[in-house]
Amino acid sequence: MQRYRAPALEKGLDILELLARRAVPMTLSEIADGVGRSKSELFRMLQVLEGRGYLARAEGTEAYVLTNRLFLLGMEHPPNKGLLEVALPIMHQLAGEILEPCHLVIPSDEFIVVIARVDPPSDLGFVVRIGHRRPLTQSTSGLVLLSFQSESTRERWLSILDSKDIRYDRKQLLGKLKTIRAQGFACIASELVAGVTDLSAPIMLHNAAVAALTVPHVDRRAAKVGEKESIKHLCAAATRITHDLSYGSA
Repeated sequence: MQRYRAPALEKGLDILELLARRAVPMTLSEIADGVGRSKSELFRMLQVLEGRGYLARAEGTEAYVLTNRLFLLGMEHPPNKGLLEVALPIMHQLAGEILEPCHLVIPSDEFIVVIARVDPPSDLGFVVRIGHRRPLTQSTSGLVLLSFQSESTRERWLSILDSKDIRYDRKQLLGKLKTIRAQGFACIASELVAGVTDLSAPIMLHNAAVAALTVPHVDRRAAKVGEKESIKHLCAAATRITHDLSYGSA
């Protein structure tokens, strides 16, 4: 039996749960109807949730969507079920198909963080250590994460980078993000290691990228799987993870 009530907290939870269930952008009026409250009751609550980064406006509209902030809070909890449990078996399959390593990346403030890695089944491959961090704008995985966000979320992330004095060419960056979003993946020569091309595809949840699946592709002589074929396998793996993360394994 519920002994105590916290009306403001209940309003906030009602909003978050509604948006999670619907998984589509919703206006103030639609949210009010969905939770059975007046618009005046929810207006300030929506402002607070947006200000704290739990909600964002869908691009070009006044409708609200969930950000990945709740997801990231869950990722910080040690019994990290969900993404890793879904992704790791598929990552092992991917590594076996392309004979190369792959790793999983999530955003953390202005950085990307590698949270999982599968080594190649072959003798040769370039691997990235778990826990590796780099600014979002300085990695292919980060560019993928930036590409598949709402405009308001992307601007908030870039404002964090600006406040940290992390330099980048905004016009050039936005052009790259547009290209990546259009093709659905990134294929960019590594700025750190000659001969490595970073292939990366988004893992989506609530219409935004919550992670990036990345392959450091090494251009080897007589390679059994070429770059184009690796991209196909990578995108298929990212799509499977997205599906299973959203709907559960069949």
